[in-house]
Amino acid sequence: MKLADYVAGFIAASGVNHVFVLAGGASLHLIDSIGKRDDLQHICPLHEQAAAMAAEAYSRATGNLGAAVATSGPGATNLITGICCAYYDSVPVLLITGQVSTFRSKGDTGVRQIGFQETEVVPMVQTITNYAVRIDSPDRIRYELEKACYLARSGRPGPVLVDIPDDLQRAEIDPETLTAFVPEGNGTARPLLTENAASIIRLIEQAERPILVLGWGVHLSQAERAAVTFAEQLQLPVAPTWAAADILPAIHPLSVGTFGTHGTRYGNFAVQNADLIISIGSRLDTKATGSPATTFARGAKKVVIDIDAAELNKFTAYGLDIDLLVQADAGDMLRELNAISGNTLVPKRREWMGRINEWQGAYPMCPPRYADEDELNPYYFVKQLSRACAAGATMVSDTGCALAWMMQAFEFKKKQRFFHDFNNTAMGWALPAAIGVCLALQKPIVCIVGDGSIQMNIQELATIVRYELPIKIFLINNHGYSMIRQTQDQWLGSQYLASSSAGGVADPNFSAIASAYGIESNTLERNGECADKMAEVMAAQGPFLCNVQINHSHRVIPQVKFGRPNEDSEPLLGREEFLRCMIVEPVAG
Repeated sequence: MKLADYVAGFIAASGVNHVFVLAGGASLHLIDSIGKRDDLQHICPLHEQAAAMAAEAYSRATGNLGAAVATSGPGATNLITGICCAYYDSVPVLLITGQVSTFRSKGDTGVRQIGFQETEVVPMVQTITNYAVRIDSPDRIRYELEKACYLARSGRPGPVLVDIPDDLQRAEIDPETLTAFVPEGNGTARPLLTENAASIIRLIEQAERPILVLGWGVHLSQAERAAVTFAEQLQLPVAPTWAAADILPAIHPLSVGTFGTHGTRYGNFAVQNADLIISIGSRLDTKATGSPATTFARGAKKVVIDIDAAELNKFTAYGLDIDLLVQADAGDMLRELNAISGNTLVPKRREWMGRINEWQGAYPMCPPRYADEDELNPYYFVKQLSRACAAGATMVSDTGCALAWMMQAFEFKKKQRFFHDFNNTAMGWALPAAIGVCLALQKPIVCIVGDGSIQMNIQELATIVRYELPIKIFLINNHGYSMIRQTQDQWLGSQYLASSSAGGVADPNFSAIASAYGIESNTLERNGECADKMAEVMAAQGPFLCNVQINHSHRVIPQVKFGRPNEDSEPLLGREEFLRCMIVEPVAG
């Protein structure tokens, strides 16, 4: 058997149906073998970065591996941003790169390059992958593929890269004689899991103002239902991180709202005034805790459950005291908590939930006055978009203001999913990610992307048309980089260099661009047009682009300026003056 054929068969046996490939001289044999299989479809993005992003979004949507293939040299290095997106969000992806033939390899000669487009990609990606290896002998292919995919999925998941020289791709092998990879046994000891779960239940029984923080790890462990069961059985108000905002519908009585430096005011009030925080599957970065981190949930006992010991150990460096640190898979811990919580005496927390509801009413993310504006308001737009997206809809968002507005104002319904590369937040992620998710789920996808972000991978509009994908693109067009302008407002006297048209950034006609690619479009400019224009987008059979015109002066409000905690230095809950506190002043202009 040809080695490249073995690789293609291995990918198919892993449950992957689509492989994102970009042709190059050192990857042709791999792509040829993939293309010859009836159980694999090769998808051709127009940039390797897009291939990696589409593959990792495919993994997010399926809960299985994503796969991408690129050639050597610039093809391999172009994957790196997408690899980072997968690594920092713990997404299992198999990336296979072609490499120059072993007899053209520079080896230890000391020269920079011998083979055409020879680049040592393995050492470049070792710090952003769970495993990276170059195949040095044909008989190592089974062992290395099995090891790579095991490490991609086990423990804290992540991307892996296997670099295969061109001559080895063409080599003949006997699959029956190949060495298998045998993993060492591991796992969380059941007695320790039970003991920690019992300790958490005791803390919940004693708490009057608990908050359950759910993070991306709940999705990774496919424990969404277990998380909701846990919250409902013990009546725990849920404050999700952005990556878990779709787990509870907005109308659920336990839904608190997002929190952190770009979260909702009412979500931050609840978190900051809790007497118990239970964080499951979230690394609680500084965007969640605010800065300094010691101000996070100032009067609360804190429990953090994470599969990564390093994430637990970092809190010492933060100076943040955690009462109980538990290294465990989010799903394992939630199932254990649910197993022993049936006899738990849940304190009546009507006053606590009532106060959270008061905050939600007092600090809405879309005040009624926004609807009265003639010009399109971004918060009103997001509120209307949430109404236009049906239960079960899937949304993919890029970064910047588009993401922040979505996370603050979108009202999730049942069985909706929301995808973003939450920790790398790469501009240009959403368009190829929407391709990956659309192919994975085989249904229409809503893509929310800024005018700055779409430019990073705008060529993928052609890929959407080529494969006739029903992706509905809402282009948040505020004519530059509004999130950067907001930072320039705070620190640089509103000098919008390299963030606006006047500061040097191109501002193209996106409706004309969409037409050139063969995509229908409309333009949304006013609040009163939302319902009709959104209905036109959603009714389209194929791809559609809505050019959403947002005034460049609109900002993300509230936003906590760096160096300020997520709340003012007001007393704990119970003081009358607490409701007067604000997270941050609106940015003028």
